[in-house]
Amino acid sequence: MSRAALSLSAVNRAPVEPLFRQLAQLVGPVLRVVTKQDWRGGEKLPRTGPVIVVANHISNFDPVALGHFLIWHGRWPRTLAKSELWHLPVIGWLARSLGQIPVERRTVRARESLAAAADALARGECVVIYPEGTITADPDGWPMTGHPGAARLALQTGVSVVPIGQWGAHTVMPGRRASVPRLLPRATMQVLVGDPVDLSDLAEASESPTAAAEGSLRIMDAVSGLVGELRGEVPPDQRYDLRAGKRIPRDWAGEVV
Repeated sequence: MSRAALSLSAVNRAPVEPLFRQLAQLVGPVLRVVTKQDWRGGEKLPRTGPVIVVANHISNFDPVALGHFLIWHGRWPRTLAKSELWHLPVIGWLARSLGQIPVERRTVRARESLAAAADALARGECVVIYPEGTITADPDGWPMTGHPGAARLALQTGVSVVPIGQWGAHTVMPGRRASVPRLLPRATMQVLVGDPVDLSDLAEASESPTAAAEGSLRIMDAVSGLVGELRGEVPPDQRYDLRAGKRIPRDWAGEVV
């Protein structure tokens, strides 16, 4: 029997807000029916203690598909997401009630989200970051250049970074705008967990922008490799960069974002 077929009580007894558990109990079985799950490498995700999970961003359905995986592997995700969602009537209420972390993008307050994330890690939580900052604009759906926030958080806290590649959510909600989910034909949510990203040699320079940039590059390399494994393809040598509006050499990526 696959892990997704097990009851929530059998796979996750970690304490969490009652609403979060109730919602998972309701939505999890539905996802099991309307989508297929191809989950690999779940044993690499720590079941307890602080962890930073980084993943590629391909759809507005990502938080649902990845959340399903994480919850059924014993972790309650605390996801960094754009603060605009907190202003929406139902979604904003859910985000606040479920302990998610708003990011004031493109403002001087953007770093406050990292402080909130550090507090969550201090409580032993699972913090989820999409380093690209938004749904990929790459024409072929590959991960873009990454922002340094995840690497900076890891270097400042000493918490390990676990990379995840995921594929399939974009067939449920294609494009960069929210839409009604397409549930037919039944899509497969592929999730592949990699080994923790090694940032140990950067620890002594944890406050350095250069160290964060290098760490971000390693994180995106790890995520891109996992996505390539899921797709059965080799990731492109270059990465799409939103500022440039095109793909750029991957070894520039840590310095331009």
